[in-house]
Amino acid sequence: MQSKEIHVRLIKRLKEGDKSALLGLYDAYSKALYGVVVRICDREDVAQDVLQESFVKIWQKIHTYDPDKGRFYTWAYRIAKNTALNAIRKRSALIQTDDLSVYNHKTADLPKDYSELNGVLKKLEPHHQRAIELVYFKGLTHREAHEEMEVPLGTFKSYVRQALLQLKEVYPKQLLLLLLFEMMGNG
Repeated sequence: MQSKEIHVRLIKRLKEGDKSALLGLYDAYSKALYGVVVRICDREDVAQDVLQESFVKIWQKIHTYDPDKGRFYTWAYRIAKNTALNAIRKRSALIQTDDLSVYNHKTADLPKDYSELNGVLKKLEPHHQRAIELVYFKGLTHREAHEEMEVPLGTFKSYVRQALLQLKEVYPKQLLLLLLFEMMGNG
């Protein structure tokens, strides 16, 4: 029996409530999903927890999977990716000051009023604003964001690069990154 047929049977069994089918799907898809999750989380301990949580969600939401709308992997990938993005948004400190002594006591220098940054963002051309919003504030990958904007991937990457260069003129690189990370954590 081909692996595709085996996976279809496992999905069917899982929809019927067979918990052992989840183990089979875990064996088939966990490595690929872990690769996605660990790139987003950038920490193995968090990625392992996210992977486990993702498979719990797959178990709980399997009734929503429709093979006519797409492949199982694509459906599971979305669950894992969204779970990973939610996990990093929940982390209180996106920058670990205990590991990066360069940033010790630097947060006091950061302005808490983002109106100047917001004003600079609003001065960008609309396509540059949209590119920054999709990548930095909505957590999309460049591939997902270029599809959303309906432009070629290279063009999208140019938008992001151009926007960051314009922002860098107003804010030093380190301050800009800290502000973007802090706003992502608060927003």
